[in-house]
Amino acid sequence: MKKNISNIYRLALLCSIFAITIFNFSCSKDPIREQIVDPPDTTPTPQTYENGFFVVNEGNYNWGNASVTYIENKSNTLIQDIFKKSNNRSLGDVAESMKIARNLGYLVINNSNRIEVVSLKDFKSVSTITGLNSPRFLEIVDSNKAYVTNLQKNVSIIDLQTNTISGTIPINGWTENMIMYDKYMLVTSIGIFSEPSSNRRSQILVIDTRTDAIVDSIQTGKEPIGIVFDKKQKVWVLCSGGFDNFEVPTLIRINPELRLVEKTFTFPDLTEVPSRLCINPTNDTIYFLKNGVFQMPVSASALPVEPLVSPAGRLFYGLAIHPVTGHIYVSDAKDYVQNGTVYQYNATGALIRQNTVGRIPGAFCFTKNSTK
Repeated sequence: MKKNISNIYRLALLCSIFAITIFNFSCSKDPIREQIVDPPDTTPTPQTYENGFFVVNEGNYNWGNASVTYIENKSNTLIQDIFKKSNNRSLGDVAESMKIARNLGYLVINNSNRIEVVSLKDFKSVSTITGLNSPRFLEIVDSNKAYVTNLQKNVSIIDLQTNTISGTIPINGWTENMIMYDKYMLVTSIGIFSEPSSNRRSQILVIDTRTDAIVDSIQTGKEPIGIVFDKKQKVWVLCSGGFDNFEVPTLIRINPELRLVEKTFTFPDLTEVPSRLCINPTNDTIYFLKNGVFQMPVSASALPVEPLVSPAGRLFYGLAIHPVTGHIYVSDAKDYVQNGTVYQYNATGALIRQNTVGRIPGAFCFTKNSTK
C-alpha cells in the first residue's frame, strides 16, 4: 500500500525529535549505514555563491552527513556539498534551515545544536554559534538581532554583530516557524514534544521584540507548523492536527492586529496531513504539500481539491516559492538514503528542470541575485 507522503514527512521529523530524549536512539530507516560513493566533483568553484540558490539537505539523523547544494539558475550550474568543499569539514548532523542576512548565510544544524555562519562570497565559515537546544529556524528582527526557535526550553536571541547568543526567552516547549509583524515576532508554539497532542497547548506566541518578552498568545489547532502573511496583512497558519492524529488538520487565518482567528479551513480527514506552508511573491496565493503540491488563492472560500503538481509516485518533502519569480521548488526525498531530487515548476505547474542534490533535501534559500 502506498504510504502517505505528508505523514512520512511528519514521522521523520518527530522520530528525530523523540530520539533526542531517549539516549542515543537513531531515527534512520536502516541501522546499516549504506555508503553511497559520489563521482568525483569536477565542477569548478564559482567566483561567488551570491547568484543562485541553496538546497539544504538534512542528511540522516546521527550520521553527520548534512550538506548544502548550490544551484545557479541562469547557467544551471550545480555544486554539491559546498560547505565541506569550502571548509574541509562536515556541515554536521541534520541541517534544518538557512537564512541570509548581511551577505552571510546562517545554517541551522538541528542535531548538532549549532548554527554555522558562512560568507556568501566563498561559503567559508566565519563563525559558529553554539549553546542552542535543537535549533529549528532563524528569523531576523533587525540589523543587530535575530531569534532562533528551539525544540526545547526557549527561543534564543542572537546578536548578529558578534554572532553569539545574547539572551533567551523562556518557553515551555517546542517552537517552530516565525514571522515579523510590526514590532512583534509571531512564533508557532507546538507544546512539549514528549507529551501527547491532547496535553499540548498549541498557540501563536506574540513576542515584543523591543523587550524580548511574550506579551500575548493566540490559540490554534494542534501542531501549528507553518506561518505566512498575505497581501492584506492577514496571518495564515497551517496546523497538522498533531503527530498522533489527535484532530483533523486545519488552515486558519488570523487578524494580527486584533490577535483573533477570523477563519478556519478544515481538511477532509486525518489520513493526508498538510505541511510546508508557503506564499507567492504577490502574497495572494498559498501553497502547501499534501502528497502533491496544492495551490490556493487567499480569497478562496474552500480548500483546493486537486493538486497543482501530482506526486506521481515521488516522496515530496520540501517546498519553497521563489520570492521574485514565483516559481515552485519541491524536493523528492526518495527513500531517505539515496540522494534526493529538486524539481522546479512555473506558477502554472509546468516543469522547468530537475536536479539531483544531497540526502533528504528539506529546505531552500534564495539569494537576492537569484533569477529564474
